[in-house]
Amino acid sequence: MITAQDLHEEFQFPQDTESQLSSDADLEDPDGRNAKTGRGMGAKRGRKVLGDKAKSGGAGRVTGAGWVNGLHKENGIENMSLFEVVKVGRSATQSVVDDWIEAYKQDRDMALLELINFFIQCSGCKGAVSEEMFRHMQNSEIIRKMTEEFDEDSGDYPLTLSGPQWKRFRINFCDFIAVLVRQCQYSIIYDEYMMDTVISLLTGLSDSQVRAFRHTSTLAAMKLMTALVNVALNLSINMDNTQRQYEAERNKVIAKRANDRLELLLQKRKELQENQDDIENMMNAIFKGVFVHRYRDAIAEIRAICIEEIGVWMKLYSDAFLNDSYLKYVGWTMHDKQGEVRLKCLTALQGLYYNRELGARLELFTSRFKDRIVSMTLDKEYDVAVQAVKLLTLILQSSDEVLTAEDCESVYHLVYSAHRPIAVSAGEFLFRKLFSHRGPEEEGLPRRGRQSLNGSLIKITVFFFLESELHEHGAYLVDSLWECASELLKDWETMISLLLDEPMPGEEALTDRQETALVEIMLSAIRQACECHPPVGRGTGKRVLTAKEKKTQLDDRTRITEMFAVALPLLLAKYCVDIDKVTNLLQIPKYFDLDIYTTGRLERHMDALLRQIWEVIDKHTDTEVLEACSTTYYCLCNEEFTIFNRVDIARSQLLDELVDKFNRLLEDFLQEGEEPDDDDAYQVLSTLKKITAFHNAHDLSKWDLFTSNYRLLNIGLQNGDMPEQIVIHAMQCTHYIVLWHLAEVSDGSSIKGDLVTLRKQMRAFCLVCQRYLNSINTAVKEQAFTILCDLLLIFSHQIMSSGLERLEDLVYAPDSSLQAELLNFILDQVFIDQDDDVNSTDGQQDDEPSKIEAMHKRRNLLAGYCKLIIYNVVEMNTGADIFKHYMRYYNDYGDIIKETMSKTRQIDKIQCAKTLILSLQKLFNEMMSELGFNFDRSSSAFCGVKELARRFSLTFGLDQIKTREAIAMLHKDGIEFAFKEPSPQGEGGPPLNLPFLDILSEFSSKLIRQDKRTVHMYLERFMTFQMALQRDDCWLPLISYRNSLQAGVDDDAMSVISGISSRGSNVRSKKSKPATVSKRKLPEEENSSSSIDGVWMNHEQSVPTPVMMHSPHLTSTVLRDPKRMRPEDSYAAAFSMPTEEHLHQALPPQQLPHHQHQAAIDYNTQVTWMLTQRQHAEARQHQERISMQYAKMRNHMQQAVRRGSGLMEDDEEPIVEDVMMSSEDRLEDVNEGMDFNTMEIDLPASKNRRERNELKPDYFDPSSIMDDSVRIIPSTFIMNALLDTFLSTRCFLVKEKSCHHVSYLAKYLGVSKNMFCMGPNKKKCGPFSETSGSVKPIKYVCCLRCPPYLLLLQTWKHG
Repeated sequence: MITAQDLHEEFQFPQDTESQLSSDADLEDPDGRNAKTGRGMGAKRGRKVLGDKAKSGGAGRVTGAGWVNGLHKENGIENMSLFEVVKVGRSATQSVVDDWIEAYKQDRDMALLELINFFIQCSGCKGAVSEEMFRHMQNSEIIRKMTEEFDEDSGDYPLTLSGPQWKRFRINFCDFIAVLVRQCQYSIIYDEYMMDTVISLLTGLSDSQVRAFRHTSTLAAMKLMTALVNVALNLSINMDNTQRQYEAERNKVIAKRANDRLELLLQKRKELQENQDDIENMMNAIFKGVFVHRYRDAIAEIRAICIEEIGVWMKLYSDAFLNDSYLKYVGWTMHDKQGEVRLKCLTALQGLYYNRELGARLELFTSRFKDRIVSMTLDKEYDVAVQAVKLLTLILQSSDEVLTAEDCESVYHLVYSAHRPIAVSAGEFLFRKLFSHRGPEEEGLPRRGRQSLNGSLIKITVFFFLESELHEHGAYLVDSLWECASELLKDWETMISLLLDEPMPGEEALTDRQETALVEIMLSAIRQACECHPPVGRGTGKRVLTAKEKKTQLDDRTRITEMFAVALPLLLAKYCVDIDKVTNLLQIPKYFDLDIYTTGRLERHMDALLRQIWEVIDKHTDTEVLEACSTTYYCLCNEEFTIFNRVDIARSQLLDELVDKFNRLLEDFLQEGEEPDDDDAYQVLSTLKKITAFHNAHDLSKWDLFTSNYRLLNIGLQNGDMPEQIVIHAMQCTHYIVLWHLAEVSDGSSIKGDLVTLRKQMRAFCLVCQRYLNSINTAVKEQAFTILCDLLLIFSHQIMSSGLERLEDLVYAPDSSLQAELLNFILDQVFIDQDDDVNSTDGQQDDEPSKIEAMHKRRNLLAGYCKLIIYNVVEMNTGADIFKHYMRYYNDYGDIIKETMSKTRQIDKIQCAKTLILSLQKLFNEMMSELGFNFDRSSSAFCGVKELARRFSLTFGLDQIKTREAIAMLHKDGIEFAFKEPSPQGEGGPPLNLPFLDILSEFSSKLIRQDKRTVHMYLERFMTFQMALQRDDCWLPLISYRNSLQAGVDDDAMSVISGISSRGSNVRSKKSKPATVSKRKLPEEENSSSSIDGVWMNHEQSVPTPVMMHSPHLTSTVLRDPKRMRPEDSYAAAFSMPTEEHLHQALPPQQLPHHQHQAAIDYNTQVTWMLTQRQHAEARQHQERISMQYAKMRNHMQQAVRRGSGLMEDDEEPIVEDVMMSSEDRLEDVNEGMDFNTMEIDLPASKNRRERNELKPDYFDPSSIMDDSVRIIPSTFIMNALLDTFLSTRCFLVKEKSCHHVSYLAKYLGVSKNMFCMGPNKKKCGPFSETSGSVKPIKYVCCLRCPPYLLLLQTWKHG
């Protein structure tokens, strides 16, 4: 049973309901006599008047005056609603609730109406429930009315709005409901009016289709339920107290028994029981009316609210709610799809399992849902997984027998998780399972040492570490256990004792493998204590330590130094020959506080440590051990500490001995005429390894090692029989020599001649490494390549940055031969299949770890070369050979290649684009060499190149303006490549590389419309007349590429000309502004003004390409007034267009169109005629302007007929936005208003005759008739109609035959107005009503099968 004190701590309810009630005298009813009077007040307590309430700091409510609070001013100047008061939150919730209760007691209907409006407004609804609605409408009708008035445009409501104000509002909203029930718990909630109304309203709102109503009412209902649970708990406590008092009084002797008190207690218990029944009925209504339906709501937030609150109910009132009838809802919801809901389930269960007294009631639930909880430790949501592990820890504490060994093992491995919160939770679980159980025999064990309790726990940790088989993750294990077992992991004294002391009789000693694991755990614990941050891979970075943490860190570091300064030499002496142990032990000194050696008088232990390190160096040749020794000397050789001289002398003595030994051995090894044996080679190699390891961390320039190493490398090149390891370490040592020399020169402390010496040494060493690139040994080539990449990057032009211009002489740029060798090495050694990589370590068979290691090595090699490209050390176009492997090796190197492309694009967009197209050209040439020129364009090789082009296109992003010049240059290079080689089939055949245009078309979508026209004109420079007429399969790449360039261009041309004509319409100029420029540039002007044209349009002047006229554009069919047409607005300056008279003279009648597959005029005849007429352009300029629209429309129709029944690519996805650009408002869907094959075109209503006259000349101009009511026929429909039979139908319908538009059109075409009558397809032509009246806008209803263009065709045919 939860005590009243616990209840007070969580919900701040009174501890004893008999003695501590509400502070407000109006609400006090200790005897419960007025529980159901409906008035809420007893005669025993006086009622404060409104003036007294106002004086006490609260606020009263006057009937009919609206809500009044602390901010209320009389006469209605400022009258805040209950919602506004809660939202502002300036007044205490207690005061707000007291004011409402006071108003309720004066007029409960008005107060309740205000409470209803409070819930409505909290949902974000702008409507309000009126007094009339409240009195005469049911709740369902009120909700329906509020739903109709709800404004859902934004979708936001108070509970979903962000910001501190709305977060505070949610808290105030929940507090208001809790305080309201708490203040009304003695009278008002039992009046069978207020609670019934509120519960009924919230139940109805929770079932609404409006999310805001459902969300807000569910939260209110759940908080109301929680408050009622607290009331029920108080009643239960009072009933128990009353029952005890009654039993005590009844058990008294008859003489001392007070019968009046017994009757009073019985009456009180009866009233409390009645109140309890009422509260249970309310809770039952809320649970069945709201919770049962909303715990599976479609909105995750609503489901989370329900699960969170039911967890509170079960925790507070476990006697009533902690049973399977309620637990099943939590169990079912653990399978929810949303992590937020699953998280609430786990936190609710944690509150239950935390109380061990409730464990017995949870046994059935645990057995039923345990497997689900265990599986949630691997949840995709990290927060859910963390809470699942914590819940299992609580279950483990409640009972050890619940979780099986398999269940525990599924949690154990999470201590190695990269996500630190999960790992820490799993570490706590592991600690509770393995380390928290102590038997009676362990009570008397010592606190420290081998025989201590920690000694056995440390052994258990070692055993667990070895059994997990993740021996390289000791730091992860320590970090996981650090928060719960830091005292155990900091017991370094016990760890040292386990390593150095001999086992006691009967005690099992640690094995070599266990000792290695213990050393690794000990090192990880030392690192964790001194660095105070997680290992690499856990955490985002170092955090700022608190003052307490800093003090703990210093204390731990002092303890480590004092302890290991003595023990480390002994440990090194014992494990001197063990590589793994020595490598880890030698890392401990870098965490020392070196002042302790002086202040603690530990110099003799320092000497012992240096002697042991010297012995380790003498016995080992392993690179890891030698580097650990070098690092230890580097840490100890710190000039800030007094031990520096002692350590520096020891280091100098060691290096003197090593260098002298190396020079002596080298002389013997390189003696002429003698064959070096294996022992001499081993001695030279071991000494060279030691020197190289020390040269990595120490400056050995005073020993002048460059000469001996350079000599060794040169002799290796000459003889070719030098052992590979000697060559590798000699190159590495020489590399360190050059870098240390550069550091000295950069500091400015060297003399002038050092710069010249460094330059000579660096260049000589680079030449040697370049020669080693051709070695037959792969390891030697990889070492030479790596060093070359580093040196070229270090000694590039960037060496002069940061004010180091004096180093300009050191800049070394690779020549073309070196660049070629580096590139060939990458192609030969990196871009290979794993199965081909037979160079396994020590000749062993490849396994998975070795393959992974080889992959990392190749990735490092590729990254080294890509850095040369990024930093402009080698030519950017060399990256073409790298980029072409992007798709094939995407899984292995895709991230590196993609990042390289991104960086190169940032450096030079145009050069990067040229590199990309070059890589595609290389792949295309390789494919041609393999498959021949007659390859199948559906082959996998060609499709692979196209897919690579598509991927390249995606890397340019969505901003076409930024990549405009780069994309244009890419198309230029691609076009030149496609027409570069002549046809292998002879004259008349397609160029050899013409299929490349199919690949190039992948980049057409990245061109803006202006550039598409420019690129198309550049393409036509390479085309002949015959090429334009070819329709064979071998010419499909050219056709598809031209179509990709023409997509949207025709519509764009139409919009430009339409923009010109729109200037003549006052109606259109007032409504909208054309989106395109009104001045049409001539082709010559475009060539000179375009930024792209200036770059490359005239680049190939020497290429003899015939002049090919660009394809005529689809334009408006309007006949313009010659006086209104400006010279610069026409195409006459580019080429001449024939008049109708010339057309009939130039073409015989048999060449006119007869069916859909025959051209209107012969294409070659037209082009020849146009070229001839260009010579007489100035003489006939006026006439050509008049007939320009006829010719353009005719050319467009000719192209459509010549294409046959197939559609061009641009017709598949018509671009209509430019055609519609003259409308300011959003245009409606082009399909709207369509009835099968019919579309309505509504003209805007003309206000007067003047406007109608102005509209007449622009009838066919799209920009002049575009409005919100206009439907434009997409170009797809027009093309389909042009290819269909036009003689069978004539159905251009108009509402009024006498309309001036019809008269003008008939006069314009030279036909009778009767042609526009309703034809034989009247029924097919869509909606047509004679009763619509002439006052409405004129409607032209045209059949899509017979657009106005067919009338022109028919006119020409009868011509």
